[in-house]
Amino acid sequence: MEKPANPFADFPAANDKTETNVTNLATRRVARDLFWGGWKIKSIAEYIGEPRSTVETWKQREGWDKATSTDKVSDALTTRMRVLIAKDPKEPRDFKELDLLGREMERQQRMQVRAERIESGATETSTTSGSTPRVSSRSSGRKTTRNAITTEQQQRILDAIRDSLIGHQHTWYENRHLRRRNILKSRQIGATFYFSHEAFGRALETGYNQIFLSASRAQAHVFRAYIQKFAWDAAQVELTGDPMWLPNGAGLIYLGTSSRTAQSYNGDLYFDEYFWTSNFATLNKVAMGMATHSHLRMTHFSTPSTTTHEGYPFWTGAHFNRDRPDDERVEIDVSHTSLARGLACGDGQWRQIVTAEDAIASGFTKLDLEDLRRSNSPADFENLYMCQFVDDTASVFSFRLVQACMVDSWDVWTDVKPLLDRPFGYRPVWIGYDPALTGDSAGCIVIAPPDEPNGKFRVLERHRWKGIDFETQADKIRELTQRYNVTYIAIDTTGIGHGVHQLVRQFFPRVVALNYSPELKNRLVLKGMSVIGKKRLEFDAGMTDLAQSFLSIRRSMTPSGAKMTYTAARNEEIGHADLAWACLHALDNEPLEGASRARSTVEIC
Repeated sequence: MEKPANPFADFPAANDKTETNVTNLATRRVARDLFWGGWKIKSIAEYIGEPRSTVETWKQREGWDKATSTDKVSDALTTRMRVLIAKDPKEPRDFKELDLLGREMERQQRMQVRAERIESGATETSTTSGSTPRVSSRSSGRKTTRNAITTEQQQRILDAIRDSLIGHQHTWYENRHLRRRNILKSRQIGATFYFSHEAFGRALETGYNQIFLSASRAQAHVFRAYIQKFAWDAAQVELTGDPMWLPNGAGLIYLGTSSRTAQSYNGDLYFDEYFWTSNFATLNKVAMGMATHSHLRMTHFSTPSTTTHEGYPFWTGAHFNRDRPDDERVEIDVSHTSLARGLACGDGQWRQIVTAEDAIASGFTKLDLEDLRRSNSPADFENLYMCQFVDDTASVFSFRLVQACMVDSWDVWTDVKPLLDRPFGYRPVWIGYDPALTGDSAGCIVIAPPDEPNGKFRVLERHRWKGIDFETQADKIRELTQRYNVTYIAIDTTGIGHGVHQLVRQFFPRVVALNYSPELKNRLVLKGMSVIGKKRLEFDAGMTDLAQSFLSIRRSMTPSGAKMTYTAARNEEIGHADLAWACLHALDNEPLEGASRARSTVEIC
């Protein structure tokens, strides 16, 4: 009976005859691999033609039976990599496998380093650039507490919360004890940042759960990231888990707008961007139920959307007055004059309006009011930074239709993995790009086209880049082509877009140039109206800037008055509709009549 082929054969050895025991080392390696594969010593000795005592000596001397799973996997990876390195010529799949093996070896090394730190009982920090620091377990000799926080660390965290307050955040902090708060706010004034810290401190002090409810789970996890970074920066505490459970029993829980998920918990509630959630009335009823107990608190905060949103009666007090007799109704003045400093209202809610001007006046220095006025149209500035609700009756895309596109992507899109290097694998995507002009922002959209005729488009990523030249803009697009299998790119070539287009064409020759004209605008908007009107577009509910961008597109006439066109934030004075135009650029790859065209059959006799 012939011997079976060696299952652990390496590449053919080109042995150096001046080196001793080369062949013996190869034999010992085969013996070791067979032992790790489950063979008995006697069987290995018979297979390789060596005495049993010799193989047993190798086993004891080299500690084959003491090898960990990590040691065995690392050796297998090294062996396979050596085989591929020696192979000549190499095929494309070999290079892909080498890259995969290299990344897996790096991961194994990191795991080994972490294991050594845990065994030594030392507190170590991961120094990987751009990563969140990691703390190892305190000692291998005793069971550790997950998310352990000492009394000293807790005090440092609470002190850091107070020390980090800026301007208007002092008012929020001073009123943190109130049962119900409802805040209408400007964009980019640190609300999510502040309330993540406030909730963390509350959890440490009281042991009550802290529940973060956002338009999507992806948006809710922004709270999680802020808390993790703050805990480390303030007290070198590493927090893990989802939910995060603290030693005192408090949980930090992050939810999207799924009422079935929300009703499972109880604790203090933070409802973020509630003016941009779908089915708010039903969701809010369930959400408020989580904070039913009198010792718990509810905080709603959001930028404004439209007066037709279901959350608007909740803001104005009309919801409280519904079905109540006249003598129990309350009149609530929701003007900025009345609510700028915060006001306890008759329906039990403490309300406040914080505009960009209010934040700056209170000492918030991270906004430049004049720059914001220059970079946005008057209407957009009032909506985004002065807390004015949008009148969507003048918009091409109504709020009702745009809101129907907003989904909780982490729950709905099971085939998208946003945290991976290739979030969509090797499936095709399209990119639409609206370049930046002077003082404007560039908008970039990555869309997954439908898999079947009349299927749904999905916005996988959206980016706004400001203050970068056209070369950097092209580099940003190149980075996206390395993360996705991009099959289509469309760029507006008006102005600086021509330069971006030329650079992109060097690495993506098929890039499409869109030279704006009234006819092209009409085609883009009509295609967008068709896709959105038929509910064929989806994007994460946390992308409120994309929704606002669509709402800002309005009908107008050309200067000559001869043709109707569409205007939005696309010049030096208006810098807000770039995302909507970028999205429309990508959608333009599908014909206006849809992916499926009418077909006819001609019979030839």
